[in-house]
Amino acid sequence: MNTSAATAGTRNRNAWSWCALTIILALVVGVGLASGTILHHVVQTLPLWPVVLFARRPAVKWFGLPCFLFWLAVMVMIWLFLLHLPSPINGHFSPVEVAMTLIVGVACVVALASSVRIRGARLGPAAIGFLLGAGAQYVCFRISQFPGIWNR
Repeated sequence: MNTSAATAGTRNRNAWSWCALTIILALVVGVGLASGTILHHVVQTLPLWPVVLFARRPAVKWFGLPCFLFWLAVMVMIWLFLLHLPSPINGHFSPVEVAMTLIVGVACVVALASSVRIRGARLGPAAIGFLLGAGAQYVCFRISQFPGIWNR
């Protein structure tokens, strides 16, 4: 690999780390503090934490990809609701929560755009990483809806 490709790969992995950290902070600190649901949002963002810590490993890209897709889809559904368009999401969103949807959405788009250029994992590890990431995000999201976690 030439040095410019290696530099681009490092830059993209750093972008992934920063995007994941931005999403975690926006959801845990921004939304969590505004709505009093810090634990709820910590649990929801758990799958993004390995992306922050281990972004230099190629398989982590595939683990993080479904998480970024999931959060982008959630943000789009929130905005559909806010714009009074059909959406499976409803409720009340404070101005802080609305601002956080923009931050999370932009971070997801940046991460997904930078993922196009990252190379590394072969098909087997990539597929396993993607499925593990999707499963982890689904499980954490469902656990966050348990009564003991939902309002904390």
